[in-house]
Amino acid sequence: MKNKCWIFLAVLTAVAVFSSCKGNNSDFPKSERNFDNDASYALGMNVGAGLKDSMLNDGIIPNLDEFFRGMKDGMMGGKTRFDIDDARERINVAYEEMMQERDAGAMQEEIAFLAENAKKPGVTLTPNGLQYEVMVEGNGKKPSANDIVRVHYEGRLTNNMLFDNSYERGEPIEFALNEVITGWSEGLQLMSVGSKYKLYVPSEMGYGQYGNGPIPAYATLVFIVELLDIVEQGE
Repeated sequence: MKNKCWIFLAVLTAVAVFSSCKGNNSDFPKSERNFDNDASYALGMNVGAGLKDSMLNDGIIPNLDEFFRGMKDGMMGGKTRFDIDDARERINVAYEEMMQERDAGAMQEEIAFLAENAKKPGVTLTPNGLQYEVMVEGNGKKPSANDIVRVHYEGRLTNNMLFDNSYERGEPIEFALNEVITGWSEGLQLMSVGSKYKLYVPSEMGYGQYGNGPIPAYATLVFIVELLDIVEQGE
């Protein structure tokens, strides 16, 4: 999971530091290759800088005394409080609990929006939770799950913020329906070529608890999609 990658940054940063230096290490006597106080501090500073942005962006503020105790025990290879699998599980559990607490407001906001939106005239709810409105009903063929289609579309958040628009780029896009988010795959299979629908994609059929770029966690996505053609039929 991409948001958990910070737990490996310290190791990767340290490896990068040593890898960039090790080519010249053999040129010096052993006594001169030992890290002095300043070099040791610099290494710790470098690791800390590598962790800082990713941890703070996720709102992760560890108990530094325990953090450094765990790092020391892990580096020294002695007795540790947990084995490595248990340690990773504890990190993941703590992270998930923190994310759920942080995103509780967004989750409730999405639930409320979808409940109210489903009551609007012209909005249809599918068994999987996708909501849609028919703006123009075409009379062409409907694509299947493995087909490649050509579409024009615009995508907004429920606050009307535009995050993507093929109309502005002046060029439709082509993609296989088995390679896009679930909401698009299901929604486009409801459409005939020539149709134009408005899709309300719940986060669980979109980018879920992690979001994607300008799309935040637990965001319902609102797409106006025009199915122009079925470019290629899948097997």
